Formats: sequence, C-alpha cells, structure tokens
Amino acid sequence: MKTKILWLSGISCYGNVHSFLTYLHIDIFLNDFEFIYHPILDSTYTLLEITQNTKECDILLLDGAVADDFQRADKNIKSIIHRYSKTVKKIITVGTCATFGGIFQYASYKNPAGLHFLGENLQDEFLHLRAKTISISGCPIQPEILINTLYSIKQHFDIPLDSYLRPKEYFAYTIHNGCVRNEYFEYKVDNHRFGELEGCLYYDHGCQAPYTSGSCNNTI
Repeated sequence: MKTKILWLSGISCYGNVHSFLTYLHIDIFLNDFEFIYHPILDSTYTLLEITQNTKECDILLLDGAVADDFQRADKNIKSIIHRYSKTVKKIITVGTCATFGGIFQYASYKNPAGLHFLGENLQDEFLHLRAKTISISGCPIQPEILINTLYSIKQHFDIPLDSYLRPKEYFAYTIHNGCVRNEYFEYKVDNHRFGELEGCLYYDHGCQAPYTSGSCNNTI
C-alpha cells in the first residue's frame, strides 16, 4: 500500500521542490508513495480540494516558513497545518525556512517563522506537534535525506533526533569534524589566503553564520 503524502508550500522559493525532483530514482519512490498534493507533480487532488476538505494523508511535508497572514487557496496556512496535524502520523519540515524561518523571518509577512523555531528560539504555537515532527533543514534540502527519512517512517524505523528535531544519522556532525584543518578551527587560527598550508578557511571565507541559519549547508 502506498504511503500518502501532502506537500504543503508555505513562504518558499520552491528550491526544495526542484531539489527533490533531481532525485535519480523518483520513479521507484512514486511506486511506494502517493502525493495527494504536490505543487509540481501530478497529484490526486488539487490545492483547492486539499484546503477545502481534509483528505486522507499519512505524512505532511511543510516546505517554507509560516506566518499569521499567509494563505494557500484563501485558507490560512496555519489553519491547514492544524487541521492535517490531527490525522497525519508524521510532519516533516522540509528545508531551513520551514525549520528555522530562514530568510523569510525578514520578509513583510506577519511573524514568519519555522514550524517550531525562529532561528534557535523555540516557538510555542505548534509545541503540541513536536512529538510527531522531524526536521530536514538545508537550503535546499538533499533529496536523499528526505527520501531516506520517508522510507524510515514507512518501515516504522526508530529515528533518533537532535534538539532541533533533525535525524542524528544525517545532522549529528558537520564536515568540520572530519576536516584535516579542524585543529586550526578549534584554536581560531585563520587562513588569509587560499593555497596556504596552515590555518582554517572557515571564518575568513564566508561561512560565518550559525549552522542553524542554513547559510552554510555543511552537513555530511
């Protein structure tokens, strides 16, 4: 039996949608999963049908930030999330904007944020949904991480999560843990010019933002 998925787009640039479509084995994936709605792929229902009436669904994928005044098909996105959250087994925040608010925390919408976080700050409106939420951050996401997580849910595997609700299998470490210049990073010895044998490139060459901001997609 196919697992039914709703891909709900919030305040998004659609980068995660297009990244997902680069998955090489998407035809095999679609043999095991059914999108009751997806913004690009052929779906069982239209967006209007999805928002007017609650359809049977196993997993809700939220792509993009949420805000008090943001709507899809004339329905407030938060009301759509609340409605489907009562019936789905799992909720996955897809990408950094859905997880941490991303660049849209500076947009003109009213209080844009991730489902559970605004940056590193915990939001409480959807606190009751944390037990069924998994966060897949990244700008854009790595499609393999999302799809592997979906298969883990389908097969009822236990998925250990970190404090930001991200699967530890993919987000427990960064590339810096395996970097041969890691010691220079720890002691804040910077490299000021490419090609030098000593020093860390991390601070001097554009990757200064906190990891949770999504500015540096540096997971392994």
